[in-house]
Amino acid sequence: MPNYELLKFAGADELAASVANAWLDEIAGAHRAGRRHSVAVSGGRIVQNFFAATVAAAQARKITFEDVHFFWADERCVPPTDPESNYRMANELLLKPLQIPADQIHRLRGEDDPQTAAQGAEAELRRIAGGNHGSQPSLDLIFLGMGEDGHVASLFPNSPAKIVDNSVSFLVVENSPKPPPTRISMSYEMIFAAKNLWILISGAGKAPALRASLSSTGHTPLARVLAARPAKIFSDINEF
Repeated sequence: MPNYELLKFAGADELAASVANAWLDEIAGAHRAGRRHSVAVSGGRIVQNFFAATVAAAQARKITFEDVHFFWADERCVPPTDPESNYRMANELLLKPLQIPADQIHRLRGEDDPQTAAQGAEAELRRIAGGNHGSQPSLDLIFLGMGEDGHVASLFPNSPAKIVDNSVSFLVVENSPKPPPTRISMSYEMIFAAKNLWILISGAGKAPALRASLSSTGHTPLARVLAARPAKIFSDINEF
């Protein structure tokens, strides 16, 4: 049996709206139960649709975010005002429109020394996230995208053992095949530990990587994740 649920959509807007409403259901359920909801978001083109859909649906449904704490799956080592910053995109399209308080936002500090930033992010994560899976903090939900090479977060194909087998929560990625070359990323172990993992994949150009990732013999970073834990995949690729 596959270790994933593949949900298919006609296009990016339909995908984004469905994921947004499913996430808002999770947030509302946690609020009713008096629980904090901890989430990590990512960058990527489909995320822009997703953030916009979330804001629209949250306002229509009057969903409260007072118990939601935001983390990031990865970040480029640039200032938070840089156009390349994943935080900047989320801040402009999601956090500001929803008026999320600063103490619920736990960004990766791409402008700092990368190793210091990674260690600080892990300490902050452990302070907020609560439950553990082994030695790892466990977020309620991690959102990931997938690149055309099958990468997730900033975990790329053919990464060295110090990336693949690292047990820290956040690590420094150097010589990234996509600019900028230095990044901070959640580790595989951190992704494995999340209570829920939702992967958003949009664009026909990603079909070969998705096919390879879903194969039982796949070797992409996404394939590695799916071999280790369950996930929901939301995709507008309908070739298979």
